[in-house]
Amino acid sequence: MGFKPFLEGGIAAIIAGALTHPLDLIKVRMQLQGEHSFPHDQNPNPILNLDHNLPVKSYQPVFALDSLIGSISLLPNSSIHARSSFTRPVTTPFAVGAHIVKTEGPSALFSGVSATVLRQMLYSATRMGIYDFLKRRWTDQLTGNFPLVTKITAGLIAGAIGSAVGNPADVAMVRMQADGGLPLNRRRNYKSVVDALERIVRQEGVSSLWRGSWLTVNRAMIVTASQLATYDHVKEILVAGGRGTPGGIGTHVAASFAAGIVAAVASNPIDVVKTRMMNADKEENYGGPLDCAVKTVAEEGPMALYKGFVPTVTRQGPFTMILFVTLEQIRGVLKDVKF
Repeated sequence: MGFKPFLEGGIAAIIAGALTHPLDLIKVRMQLQGEHSFPHDQNPNPILNLDHNLPVKSYQPVFALDSLIGSISLLPNSSIHARSSFTRPVTTPFAVGAHIVKTEGPSALFSGVSATVLRQMLYSATRMGIYDFLKRRWTDQLTGNFPLVTKITAGLIAGAIGSAVGNPADVAMVRMQADGGLPLNRRRNYKSVVDALERIVRQEGVSSLWRGSWLTVNRAMIVTASQLATYDHVKEILVAGGRGTPGGIGTHVAASFAAGIVAAVASNPIDVVKTRMMNADKEENYGGPLDCAVKTVAEEGPMALYKGFVPTVTRQGPFTMILFVTLEQIRGVLKDVKF
């Protein structure tokens, strides 16, 4: 397993991630809409109220279910109605971006960019390198055939390993991106990704760096399998059909655009749950990924799992195109370099 594919993938991913960071930040803010929308005088968890003179509301289970990925906790019926009454209206990515610039300044669009760079160094470099290694190993040496199912399998494996490596940076990135949208008394005000990682470990423990890792791994497997497999497969189809050349930028753009769309559609629901769990403080009561998904759907409706879909697509499309076009150019520059 050579080091060059990891380097090529890492450089391309850092460039793509940094350039599309504002779109990713807007996506995160939209995915968190409705999660903390109670008015200040309303306690979303009345059973925790220490004033014994106030009535305690009865709870009923949404689902009576325990699983390996967490337990689903109890919710009062009234909390569901209260949440829906105070949920902020869904708005457009442009409006969210304009609001961020107006209230926090233009630089806020790049909040957490240091965490993005670290994440791409760890996560994307790993998944791209491992996928390339598996592709070389599993491609038929006589026919050059690399079936779609094999591409997907390679993507699943590469995504899982890359995600496990990059999860701490992912947690820091989500929190830094979400910080400006929180009430003042809940903001963490991390100075950098190093400060974020250090404070998370000190205040919440090392295990918090892998909060939501089950979801991150699953999302990464879906994204990597759909993104890399689609790119390779569409590129092969275009070349085989005479509608492109292996080194043509037009071929790279078309294949990467298709890959970005497929990845966005496949990953958005799990991405919403991942974002909410990673942004959660230790006091917030998510029993696990399934619990978070059920609460999100019960309180905000099933389409809440596609919150941030438009910015996800508008981010995945440019990100994937920049990623693969840059990667192909880097490969061309380094093709004769041995290391």
